[in-house]
Amino acid sequence: MGISLREYKKGMWEYRVIYKDPISNKQKERSKRGFTGKTIARQAAQEVEKQLMNNFELASSDIQFKHYLKDWLLEYKKDVVRKNTYELHQRNIDKHIIPYFKNIKLKDIKPTLYQKFLNHLYDQGYSKRTIEIVHGTARNSLEKAYHLNMVERNPTIGAVIKGKKKEKSIKFIDSYDIPLFLKTARQYGYTYWIFYYFMIETGVRKGEAAAIQWTDINFKESTVTINKTLDFQANSDGELFGDPKTYKSKRTITIRKNLMDKLKFHLKWQNENKTQLDDQYKHDLNLVFCREDGSHLPKSSLFNSFRRILKQAGLPTLPIHSLRHTHVVLLLEAGWDMKSIQERVGHGSYQITADVYSHISKRLDEKEMNKFENHMNDILGD
Repeated sequence: MGISLREYKKGMWEYRVIYKDPISNKQKERSKRGFTGKTIARQAAQEVEKQLMNNFELASSDIQFKHYLKDWLLEYKKDVVRKNTYELHQRNIDKHIIPYFKNIKLKDIKPTLYQKFLNHLYDQGYSKRTIEIVHGTARNSLEKAYHLNMVERNPTIGAVIKGKKKEKSIKFIDSYDIPLFLKTARQYGYTYWIFYYFMIETGVRKGEAAAIQWTDINFKESTVTINKTLDFQANSDGELFGDPKTYKSKRTITIRKNLMDKLKFHLKWQNENKTQLDDQYKHDLNLVFCREDGSHLPKSSLFNSFRRILKQAGLPTLPIHSLRHTHVVLLLEAGWDMKSIQERVGHGSYQITADVYSHISKRLDEKEMNKFENHMNDILGD
């Protein structure tokens, strides 16, 4: 660390403090001009030097907010959170946070200014949920700045997000329409049919299903182990597999004999492709659900095929994730308890499972009421 003084014009002085950033290990400098004497400039520089030595974090809060955000992403999020989460933070920063705050300093982000930022997003027409996601990135980053003693308080605390939450609609294929959907899928293409059949039978997420390898299937015990998810945007096969969505997403589930028989047939069918393609087949991926050359199923192909199958079957437009909800509905209709369902589908909490149930409880109540009415008719002879 060192101090240099310079008279940049008659009677006006500037100081520069050279120091090493202990986080990035890079050499940086702090400077300020406008002092009317060399002694005054030296005293100011010595005060900054003292701050940097005794409380580097607070002294370095003079950095611009946008530079802090980039450091925060690199030092505290990269290779710590899942790739999708990292990219979400990065997108929020580049698209929303930096364009609004521009060159403002970290220490100048005050509660009133931050509230204006959230209100700005609302005025731009963004949904409450979108604003909540952006707010999550800002809150997380500024909370770290607070714990690093770079700001005196987290300015996002107490902020209010405008807008109304949209009622979440749980979408699924009615159990009566499942045979029609699967028949149409089979006509559309075998690869997509077996993939969607598996999702309906197990309730796994599309990324989980796409990442399943043959080593995850236990034919003797009739189980499948979910321990990874597929990154559809991976740049190489080496980056293809990632961690599941949550800790509870890692699970081993039992599957029906009917599905196990279909998987055995699917393995034979796949082995024929391996024999024909030989070295051109991606043996190293060992995927259960894949294209004929063993490469992973593209996200766009799944979306397009699912949309077309629904259209050909005359069914309403749904997201692929609806197959997961379809499985939960089937379990509820079969009388499964909520805790067992939570464990099978890998919901992060019991509340998520309960939320799904709350959206279809009326349908189940009607079904149970019909059973009760028929039972009472038998007893009373009505």
